[in-house]
Amino acid sequence: MITRETARVLLVDPAGRILLYRGRLLQVEDAPYAWFTPGGGVDPGESAGQAAARELREELGYAVTPEALGPVVATSEGGWTLDGRRFHARDSYFMLRVPAGLEVDTSGMDEEEREVTDRFQWWTPSGLATCAEPVVPRELGPLVARLTAGEVPAAPIVLPWHLLDGPAA
Repeated sequence: MITRETARVLLVDPAGRILLYRGRLLQVEDAPYAWFTPGGGVDPGESAGQAAARELREELGYAVTPEALGPVVATSEGGWTLDGRRFHARDSYFMLRVPAGLEVDTSGMDEEEREVTDRFQWWTPSGLATCAEPVVPRELGPLVARLTAGEVPAAPIVLPWHLLDGPAA
């Protein structure tokens, strides 16, 4: 089994909206589109905070220090099978408040990221609840509503895995 640690960021503007990107859900055959938080894999020797800050710079052109991200506010983990190989991901989520009008600069994305990313959009928590496409992670809207109301958890909230086959064994 291949294990993948990721660090992702909930970017929230002053209106309480979260920035997500639309991309292909590559863990599924005939990859449908889904909405994701910015972030990606943790490289060897990196902390989750360092990875999250690096990913923001690469994917959005937004520079921030790992310390500015604060603690992990949520986690999600689970598995999938692709091309006969079994994978297990552990996702850590940080929250970062950003100014209104944040401009996205994708020039730092690699070719694969550009191929699977369709667009970026600001979402309200209620808009996520009615989204016709999958939102990763599940229950993101209620989490964002809770966080923007000032309810920062003492320990990370565990969110359900977004794929139906659930946690890898």
